[in-house]
Amino acid sequence: MKLWHLIQLETLWQKLQHPDLIATLIRGASAALLIQTAGAGINYGMQIGLARWMGAAEYGTYDYVMTLSTILALLAGLGLSGAVLRFVPEYTVKQDWSRLRGLLLTSWWQTAIAGLITAAIAIVIIGVVGRSTSLNSLRSSLLLGVWLIPLLALLKLQLEMSRSIRQIVLAYFPSLVMFPLLLTGTAFGWVYTQQSLTSITAIVISGFILVFILIGQQWFFQRALLPSIRSSPPSFGLKQWLLVSLPLLFIDGSFIVLNQTDTLMIGALLGTKAVGIYGAAFKTATWVSFILASINAIAAPMFSTLYAQGDRHTLQQLVSIIARWMFYPAFIVTISLFVFSDPLLSLFGSEFVVAKWSLLALSLGQLVNVGAGSVGYLLMMTGHQNQCAFVFACSALINVSLNLIGIPILGTFGAAVATALSMILWNVWLNRLVVKYLGINPSIVAALRPNLTP
Repeated sequence: MKLWHLIQLETLWQKLQHPDLIATLIRGASAALLIQTAGAGINYGMQIGLARWMGAAEYGTYDYVMTLSTILALLAGLGLSGAVLRFVPEYTVKQDWSRLRGLLLTSWWQTAIAGLITAAIAIVIIGVVGRSTSLNSLRSSLLLGVWLIPLLALLKLQLEMSRSIRQIVLAYFPSLVMFPLLLTGTAFGWVYTQQSLTSITAIVISGFILVFILIGQQWFFQRALLPSIRSSPPSFGLKQWLLVSLPLLFIDGSFIVLNQTDTLMIGALLGTKAVGIYGAAFKTATWVSFILASINAIAAPMFSTLYAQGDRHTLQQLVSIIARWMFYPAFIVTISLFVFSDPLLSLFGSEFVVAKWSLLALSLGQLVNVGAGSVGYLLMMTGHQNQCAFVFACSALINVSLNLIGIPILGTFGAAVATALSMILWNVWLNRLVVKYLGINPSIVAALRPNLTP
């Protein structure tokens, strides 16, 4: 990294207000980055282990069920995790402990109840529809897996609850590190003693681990709350909270559709073995954009601060520096995936190597995702979330259409091309909106122009 870039970043930090908050942000972001890095490596190792122990078909079934349960868990959450992250800091500043406690109680119970209702509805639908479709062979796994919905919804909520009170380790460690570690260790022990591992067994193990994590995380969270919060009588404002949470749910829902449509449609059209093979390529390709998520965790609040100050010049400097920091590692990872695609996929098992071309297509899509810059956060942190939501919704519909066309013709490679094209579309679109509304260009192309990086 060039010394001049470091000097530029130091100047940017000095222009930001509230040094105490910035110090807290740096500590929290550093912890989040460390946990995310460790968690990504552990989770990737877990996926390799499960694939090798279960085989492509059973691994694909597990991946399909977990994907479906995660999507339904997001819907069951009603966007309340976003409302918690939005209102808890505000109530803390105002010392409105009653409203804060009411929000925590309401969001937890609403999420739990909505998750159970969603699971019950899913069971009815699976029982009726599953008998006459290609999903009939998955009925047992699906009927069992839908009970993970309330657990996954609460895991997401408790993550944001912990973030809202600046307990970064408590927020990320349970889901990103503890869950894959416990699942890997327990699955290995099961394979060692039973000589086999099925998707149903893996789902059951996941359920027990989620319950254990949720109980432990909630216990530590309650201990981290101020005594004045725990002793205050709860006060409720559900209408106000839902007015914030439901639009956020729409954005999250559109984004999850963009990221999971391919997996669901492959399972419905090609079967779970194809899901498993494609999943290995998809999870490997995400390494290209890993640095994007890590840097965004640090940079997003800075976008909001500089925009509020009206300092467009400094904001342009910041996004240009970030673009270079993100793109060069992503480019190196992409080239490495192109060169070492066969040995990397063979880590999952020899039958996964056929996903090579899917991996290459997805990697290119992820590279454009990084090259476009932090477009989503730039819009959402500056009050342009409605425009962002519209782009995601349109891109989700296009993604579904492309998958419907591509999968029957090209199989899993068609899904990879559809996903990559959709990813390119929404990133280029959002980039144009950032230029239009903010007057800056966060892409790597702009960052390489000398006049934008004095």
